[in-house]
Amino acid sequence: MSPQPLRVVLDTNVLVSALLKPAGNEGRVLEMVLEGSLLGVISAAMLHEYRLVLSRPKFKFDPQRVRILLRRLLNVCVFVSPAQRRKVSPDEDDNRFLECAETGPADYLVTGNLRHYPASYGTVQVLSAAGLLTALEPAME
Repeated sequence: MSPQPLRVVLDTNVLVSALLKPAGNEGRVLEMVLEGSLLGVISAAMLHEYRLVLSRPKFKFDPQRVRILLRRLLNVCVFVSPAQRRKVSPDEDDNRFLECAETGPADYLVTGNLRHYPASYGTVQVLSAAGLLTALEPAME
């Protein structure tokens, strides 16, 4: 029996960066979720924020590409419904990601805004995409 993949919550800025630069660290992490080597954890509040942010005109993302990405995420991620509201981050929207990570339970919350989050939250480690890839290196050897 193979071990369960690590569970991750991806902050919206990780998806934005992955779409802007697919070969970057965020693109690599997103691809790992989409291919199943990492298990994504997602909630309704996160999905709502993903839709809002990825449809902003300033990014000029193809709406069809965004729909396909969100559908793929829904197909491969564990969908959770957090029961508790938290007020940990100074950015209220970021609290939804912490709630999801707690409910998941996720091993990691991956973000490009480390300053908005504590270094860890319960058993969840908060890392950048580069930090996650570095943490995973021993397991990938």
